[in-house]
Order: sequence, then structure tokens, then C-alpha cells
Amino acid sequence: MYKTVAETAKDISMPEDQVLRYIYAGRIKAVYDGEQYLINSSQFDTYHEQLARIKEEIEIWRNTPIPEDIDVKDED
Repeated sequence: MYKTVAETAKDISMPEDQVLRYIYAGRIKAVYDGEQYLINSSQFDTYHEQLARIKEEIEIWRNTPIPEDIDVKDED
């Protein structure tokens, strides 16, 4: 599915001008139809999967309790 720069920027939570800079730099692949750039949204599937996985890992880390008694010997 092809999306405009504005739609893509909204989907990946990035300013439109930054999306355009990435297109010009070749970091985001796009097609110019004579009026606007169209971006195939399937190239961001891996990005969305990694973002979801990282959010899950952070939530697990936040919910992990801190051990009550840490057996640390004071060398002083």
C-alpha cells in the first residue's frame, strides 16, 4: 500500500520534513508520481515489529521487582 509523505510521517511519528530528508538521502524508498512522493508502507513492517518488541521488553523490565535483600559484603 502506498502512502503520501504526510500519512507516512504520521504512521512513524516523524516530522514530514524529516521524512523528505530521508527520501532524498535514500534511507526511505519512494516513488515520485509527478506531483508527490508515494511511499510503500511495507518497508516499515520490521520497524513496527521491533518497536512493539522493545515496548514489551521495557514494560517487563518496569514490572520486575527489585530484590529486597542484596547480599553485598562491605569491604571497608
